[in-house]
Amino acid sequence: MKDSGIEWIGKIPQDWDIERIQWHLEEVNEINNPIQTTYILSLNNKVGVIPYDDRDNMGNKAKDDYSQYKLAYPDTLVMNSMNVIIGSVGISKYFGCVSPVYYVFKHNENTDLRYINYIFQCEKFQKELRKYANGILEIRLRISVHDTLRRCMPCPNLSEQKRIADYLDEKCTEIDNAISKTTASIEEYKKLKQSIITKAVTKGIRGNRPMKDSGIEWIGEIPADWEVKKIKWILSERKKRSVDGKEEPLSMSQKYGLIPTKNMDSIPNMASSFVGAKIVQRGDLVFNKLKAYLGVFSVSDYNGLVSPDYAVYHSKGNVNVLFLEYLFKTPQCINEFNKLSSGVGAGLTRLYTSDLFSIKIAEPSKVEQDEIADYIKTKCTEIDIMLNKKNELITELEAYKKSLIYEYVTGKKEVV
Repeated sequence: MKDSGIEWIGKIPQDWDIERIQWHLEEVNEINNPIQTTYILSLNNKVGVIPYDDRDNMGNKAKDDYSQYKLAYPDTLVMNSMNVIIGSVGISKYFGCVSPVYYVFKHNENTDLRYINYIFQCEKFQKELRKYANGILEIRLRISVHDTLRRCMPCPNLSEQKRIADYLDEKCTEIDNAISKTTASIEEYKKLKQSIITKAVTKGIRGNRPMKDSGIEWIGEIPADWEVKKIKWILSERKKRSVDGKEEPLSMSQKYGLIPTKNMDSIPNMASSFVGAKIVQRGDLVFNKLKAYLGVFSVSDYNGLVSPDYAVYHSKGNVNVLFLEYLFKTPQCINEFNKLSSGVGAGLTRLYTSDLFSIKIAEPSKVEQDEIADYIKTKCTEIDIMLNKKNELITELEAYKKSLIYEYVTGKKEVV
C-alpha cells in the first residue's frame, strides 16, 4: 500500500493511480429540442435511474414541456446536481429525458462505469464533494460539472475495476435484498400493531360476546353492553392560561408524544414569553389542532404548558383517556378528523373543539377501558421491541454496505 495523498481516500495499493474523474467521464449535454423522447427518467437513491411513473413517491408532477429536458442514454451516468452529495447518482438502462438540473455523463473505454458509480456512493467522497457545492440552503446545495469532474479518485486498471464492480454488484444486491425483506417485515408488524389496536378499541378483548350495531359507520358492530356517546359527553376542554409563563414548556413529538421541550431531539424555536400559553395537567389529552388528521395528539405524562394553538382536553369522569388516544389514532377515526377539519388548504386545516365533540364513539365501561388500554400497551410494547431490533438491523446493513463499497473502491480490500 502507498499513501494516495488524498485525505478521503487514504492508502491505496502500490499499482493503483490517483486520477481526475474528468479522465474517465465526459458530459453528455444534449437538450431534448427538437423533441426526441417524452419518456421521463428520474433518480431514486435506492434503485438508481428509473422511469418517472415507477417512482415510489410521485411528489411534484413532471413538466409538460419536454424541450428543456436533457437526453439520457443507456449505459450513461445520471447525476442530480443538487443531491449528488447524498449519492443521488445512477446508471441509466434507458433512453429518455431527465430534469434540466441533472447531469449526464458517458465513460471512456478504459473505465467501468459501475466502478465510477460506486465511487459516488462513498460517504467520504460525498463529503469531499460537499466542499465544492454552492447554495443558499443545506438541502439545496449544488455542485457544478467542472467541480465534479475535477475531483480525484482511486484508479486501478480496467480489469480490476470490473472485478471490484462485479463483486460489489453481487454483495450489494444481497444486502439490498436483506434490507428489503426486513423493511417488508417492519410494515407487516406495523399493520399487525394497528389491527390489534383497532380491534381492541372497537370490539373489545373479552372474546365472543353478544354484539349490536353501533349506528356509527366507521365502527360497525360493538359489544352489546357498550354505549354510544358523543365525545362532548366524555371530554371537557381545559382553557386555563399561564399567568407568568413559568410552567414547564411542553412540545409534541410524533415519536414520543407530548414531552418537555428540553427533551426534544431537535429543540424548536422558543417563544420569547409563555405568558398566555395553555396549561396542561398530567393525564390531559393534548391536540395539535393543525395536525389532528395526522395523529399528532397525545396523553400528557407531565404538568406544563403548550402553545395557545393547541387544544387541551380532560376527562369528565368515568373514562380512561389513554383508551381514547388509542381509539382516536385508528385510521377510521383519523379519517373522521380529516372530514371534519376545516381551513383554507392542506397544512392549514384545524379540527375545532365543536367538531371533535360532535363525533360519536363506542364507550365500554371504565373497567373494560382500563383492561383494553393495558392490553394494548403490553402488545404494542412487544411489537415495538421487535420493530426496534429490525430497524437496528437495517441500520447495521446499510452501514456494512457503505463500508464494503469504500474498502473495495479504495483497494483496502482485494477481490480474490
